[in-house]
Amino acid sequence: MHKFQGPAGSVTRMSVPSQALARNLLGDPTLRTVDVYVPAGHDGNGLPLLIDLVGFTGSGLSHTNWVGFRENVPERLDRLIGEGHMSPVVVAFPDCFTRLGGNQYINSAAMGLWEEFLLHEMLPAVEARFRCGGTGRRGIFGKSSGGYGAITHALRHADIWSAAACHSGDMGFELCYLPDMPAVLRALARTDNSIERWWTELEAARKQPEGAGKVINALAMAASYDPDPTAFLGIRLPVSFDTCELIPERWENWLRQDPVVALESRADNLRLLKALYIDCGRSDQFNLLYGARRFVRRLNEIGIAHRYEEFPDNHSGIDYRMDESLPFLAAALSN
Repeated sequence: MHKFQGPAGSVTRMSVPSQALARNLLGDPTLRTVDVYVPAGHDGNGLPLLIDLVGFTGSGLSHTNWVGFRENVPERLDRLIGEGHMSPVVVAFPDCFTRLGGNQYINSAAMGLWEEFLLHEMLPAVEARFRCGGTGRRGIFGKSSGGYGAITHALRHADIWSAAACHSGDMGFELCYLPDMPAVLRALARTDNSIERWWTELEAARKQPEGAGKVINALAMAASYDPDPTAFLGIRLPVSFDTCELIPERWENWLRQDPVVALESRADNLRLLKALYIDCGRSDQFNLLYGARRFVRRLNEIGIAHRYEEFPDNHSGIDYRMDESLPFLAAALSN
């Protein structure tokens, strides 16, 4: 594609030390990098602030990195702002990668207190340095696991976030996670059902074995939604190893974190938002469309304002959807 040739904003890299992450079971670093985009002609002072939460296996730093044949996110912002499609905003890109491959951006006894880090360490550090954001002028957005993080933060922390965008976010857990469990168990059976042995062999391997992605994802979700601090890396599965039957008390802990379920008790938080954006591809290969439809149907039933779009694509390579969500969030936060 032909990239925007107008004025380019700046990206500043800063480090944020964390006490919230100090006791994570994964041994992950507690000094976290955050890239911060400021649009051309601005120093950040007085602008709204957006936080970008990336998908599983990603880092905020991957969104500011150079990429071929398409825009990275700062280049996208330069174009949207430079061509007048979007009002100026500061955007922060925190690195929240973990030993287990990524993040759901919630507190976990295994993964670490990521909600605490984002809300009470990263956010104040960015706002203090760039004099941006503040009450009523903060938004959060993301895709996939980042979309899950964005909608979950909106459900829980509308006192902090005033706008949110969820692109193809994890929801409808029985549809997006449980279908992978038989394959996960078959892989673990090769190490005598030892999660520790499987993971140790993975980390020692020169390349990931075929099909490892499903196992990594399931183990990371288990450590996020239902951690066991006494287990290896805090991981326990919600199904039995021999028959792949749900363990009710385990699965109940997962479901409490499902946005479709959480909406029933936290809907009033979404009423406080200035803007709520949700979308999903009609061919999403992780079945997330059906969870999105359930979530949006309930929003309609209880009268919560939102913008919802389905688009003719799957789950992959859909950063172009930011052209819809980011101007929508920026306009709401600028008022």
